[in-house]
Amino acid sequence: MNYIILGAPASGKGTQAELLSKKLNIPHIASGIILRENINNKTELGLKVEAILNRGDLVSDDIVIDLIKNRLEQGDCKDGYILDGFPRTIAQAEALDGITKIDKVIDIVVNDDVAVSRITNRRMCKSCGNPYHLEFNPSKLEGVCDKCNGELYLREDDKEEVVKDRLKVYHDQTEPLKEYYKEKIITIDGIPSIKQVTESIFKNLQI
Repeated sequence: MNYIILGAPASGKGTQAELLSKKLNIPHIASGIILRENINNKTELGLKVEAILNRGDLVSDDIVIDLIKNRLEQGDCKDGYILDGFPRTIAQAEALDGITKIDKVIDIVVNDDVAVSRITNRRMCKSCGNPYHLEFNPSKLEGVCDKCNGELYLREDDKEEVVKDRLKVYHDQTEPLKEYYKEKIITIDGIPSIKQVTESIFKNLQI
């Protein structure tokens, strides 16, 4: 079975994709990770992507689609896979239709207020990079890392105005995929605990 997992920033889709990947023993394919792997491995596509990002430009659909196509051709995808972060637009979905067949689309839904709260409460250690969350995973001493006593801070892309921009992009560009995949979509409430969301996904997929 070939899956796509959809969800706004902070919906928990990456976490759920990993858990589903382990349950079904099929790869979790995150577009951002593929980009980084190609850059780190200095593949031909990776070098091209690195040059684009260094110029501050966006990676074109053609390149991202090539990266995904190459990844789906690898042997570990023969029994299925979970796509996370791709497709992001209708154009990408149409290109994907020419490469592979998608069986189910899992849409994890959280409202914008929850998404903003989840992201803006994240904190990271300036020294060791250890992540925290003011609500779900706070440090023992406020503003201080448990591991190295470093200072905790709010990343630039976790600030409220940036998060709201990211959500707007998601609503404008990615949400139309729900209509595109309406025959294949399973809608999951992303508000409950990670365990409850996982159970809901597994129940809906009958696995």
